[in-house]
Amino acid sequence: MRLVGVLGGMGPDATVLLMERVIAARPAADDAGHVPLLVFQYPQVPSRIAALIEGTGPSPAPVLADLAQRLEAAGAEAIAMPCNTAHAYAPDIRAAVTVPFLDMIAETVGALVAKHGAGARIGMLASPAARKAQVFDAAFAEAGLTPVWSAEEDRLLAIIRAVKAGRVSEDDRESLARIGRDLSAGQGCAALLVACTELSILAPDLPGDLVWTDSLDCLAARIVAFSVN
Repeated sequence: MRLVGVLGGMGPDATVLLMERVIAARPAADDAGHVPLLVFQYPQVPSRIAALIEGTGPSPAPVLADLAQRLEAAGAEAIAMPCNTAHAYAPDIRAAVTVPFLDMIAETVGALVAKHGAGARIGMLASPAARKAQVFDAAFAEAGLTPVWSAEEDRLLAIIRAVKAGRVSEDDRESLARIGRDLSAGQGCAALLVACTELSILAPDLPGDLVWTDSLDCLAARIVAFSVN
């Protein structure tokens, strides 16, 4: 199996969650049957929120490019990054390495089209930074999907910050469910997209009647497919 490098730390818990989902996505009879991962857990990547929303911080691009190069030098045969918003800097990462970049955005869009068809309205449970950086726009447009963004971006950002700080409250979980219901029932979305890996941590607690896809699952599936094929 091929070794996949994980450019992690955005945030740390989300990187660990990706590792768990890669394990779950690869049935194996013993240790040797699982996907080999080389994980660079680097939480000091400059804030995507500060750079993309507040305009006060440095660009994460040089650090992400450097980390990707280190993973390649250490033997990684592909690079994966479990952070939706950081895919705004995917061109910088691709330019820095010679190995494939496993694009979470492209994999997610492919999964959405397969499940819901072109033209579907997709409710975005995501950071405002992903919208402002237009992370999903080109891929959605090419696939004929329509992203529907919540008007409660400040509340979503507060939930994301709570996850990063390890202080998620019951009110945070209820707010996420309420926002999901509004996008689904109130705004006529065919499905929700969990498009922030911090929200991936909370996604299993979403109400059972909501239809959703998690971009982290899509990346985990791509990692497994790349490694074993």
